[in-house]
Amino acid sequence: MHRPYRIRRSSSRMAALAVCLLASAGLVACSGEDGPQRSVDAFLAGWRSGDLNSVAFIDPTGSRIPAADVAREIKELSGELAEAPLTLTRQGDPTIVRDTATATITVDWTLPGETNWSYERPVRLAQGRDDQWQVIWEPQIVQENLTRGDRLGLRRERAPRAGVLDGAGEPLVAPRDVVRVGLQPNEVTDVKAMVRELDAAFRAIRPAITPPVDLSDLPKRLAEAKPDAFVEVVTLRDEAYRQIKSRIYDLPGTKFPTDKLELAPTREFARAVLGTVDPAYAEDLANHPDRYSPGDLVGHGGLQGRWDERLRGVPGLSVIIKRPGPDGTLVNTDTEVFQREPQPGQPVRTTLDVATQNAADQALRGERRRSALVAVRISDGAVLAAANGPGAAGENLAFTAQVPPGSTFKMVSAYGLVERGAVNPDTVVDCPKTFEVDGRSFKNSNDFELGKVPFRTDFAKSCNTAFAALAPQLGPDGLAAAGRSLGLEGDWQVGLDAFTGKVSAGGGATEQAAAAIGQGTTLVSPLAMAAATAAVAKGAVVPPRLVLDPAPEQPAEPGPELPSAPVTAVREMMREVVTSGTGTALKNVPGEPVHGKTGTAEYDNNPKNTHAWFVGWQGDIAFAVFVEKGGSGSSTAVPIAARFLRAL
Repeated sequence: MHRPYRIRRSSSRMAALAVCLLASAGLVACSGEDGPQRSVDAFLAGWRSGDLNSVAFIDPTGSRIPAADVAREIKELSGELAEAPLTLTRQGDPTIVRDTATATITVDWTLPGETNWSYERPVRLAQGRDDQWQVIWEPQIVQENLTRGDRLGLRRERAPRAGVLDGAGEPLVAPRDVVRVGLQPNEVTDVKAMVRELDAAFRAIRPAITPPVDLSDLPKRLAEAKPDAFVEVVTLRDEAYRQIKSRIYDLPGTKFPTDKLELAPTREFARAVLGTVDPAYAEDLANHPDRYSPGDLVGHGGLQGRWDERLRGVPGLSVIIKRPGPDGTLVNTDTEVFQREPQPGQPVRTTLDVATQNAADQALRGERRRSALVAVRISDGAVLAAANGPGAAGENLAFTAQVPPGSTFKMVSAYGLVERGAVNPDTVVDCPKTFEVDGRSFKNSNDFELGKVPFRTDFAKSCNTAFAALAPQLGPDGLAAAGRSLGLEGDWQVGLDAFTGKVSAGGGATEQAAAAIGQGTTLVSPLAMAAATAAVAKGAVVPPRLVLDPAPEQPAEPGPELPSAPVTAVREMMREVVTSGTGTALKNVPGEPVHGKTGTAEYDNNPKNTHAWFVGWQGDIAFAVFVEKGGSGSSTAVPIAARFLRAL
């Protein structure tokens, strides 16, 4: 039963309050600076700041509680939410019944992932003998399920990660079996012998592990680990493990727990383009503490990194009650006071074709130098394969290399010369051993000379001096115009960073001569050259595409039909490169006729330092092969192209 409400005749302030209460049937407080709302507002401000010294507190029995104790308990009860942004709001004026009052407050937490958790709580107050309104402190003010000693905790649920899909809509990256090869220190009898045995076994795996497994710190790791710990050495795909199982399974101390990881069809499959999915690195956690938690799977590099937010989805998040266990440590309870369901990731659909990509990877498998092979479908610009050799160490040279194209660019020069009417395939053009432009001497590979021969022969045999002599016919900007006609320097949105080329323009006579043979300031990527080759084969520019969904915001539009005469002439001459020129190693490749152009590109002031190139097409597939510091295109790039086409 409530105590009779007291009116202090000596206090005009309390008399006014009493009149107000009577007028409202004793239910709602009037506004006033000494009313309970003042204490509630001070309590909310102190909750946010951690300083509650301006608020008086009692417990439900009426005993006073130090404000510092309440501040400490609020922080403890908040648990893992203690540092989370918090908004506290009083809803209207408190309701007063005699010498008690009740206010309604809204507690609004901003949880990780910009998730809001909002709820209302009552705050009870009692009027003391000195007329001060005191907050009745109880843990339920923070959250209704809390009791003294409890803590609010966060539990994250990983969202199902979506896959990167091929052109047919099938997952390229999917859960695949792996074996974690490790050691238990107290069972290893001879550490040095173990290192030798493991090293020999790992080196026997084919295709070779790149980079090789580094065992140099294994003795130290074993010595520092607990005797019965599992010291992981390497994680192998199941098929790689089976190659060496008989060699390592019975070694003392070896352990082989199995697992599943999100992996591509093979270890080398479009590795730089796809990227990897790994447990969050330390730098991921440091740079994005609001996005990642320990154990999260994070995309790194390639499509997995570029589209990580889309692929990973939104993790589920629960707020739970943690309660002290028998030994005093906090344990999770089944009390879940808030839940945000995980939102599965969305797939990224690409144009990649598994068979074509496998052929490209296989073609580069034995090339230790940095290298790349790009294949594009001529009819629609779809990137079917983008391979980077083992020497690229995860770098996507196929898309981002910025290197001189060498004589493969004679495809562009020839197109420009024929379009301008300077030559046709049968025009006789001299091919001397050397040709001088403003004091700079241009020469042919191995100092060959052809004499006066049809332009088609100059093209097929890759005569530098003939093209250097014809360069003035293009003028300072003609080569750049020809390159743009074939799609170079285009504004593409393939779904990853890609260099579309930069063609020499505005240079003097020497620069024009160098640019005509793919030197000078002209730079390209393998993707850019594959796309330009596809334009010649199709007779129109079709910008390359890699990511279909999500669709580009501003997709590049196909170009108009190219003039027939120069396109036909270049096609004929590129066929002669294979039948009687520098690419005859491709003459007997099965299937439709192969067209192409070799390239040997100097990249510094030493003519002996050259990149190797080959660009070409067969059927509906245009491609470019690039080997950094690979020497001549005929000896290095052409055999790779042959392996690629034969594998198809």
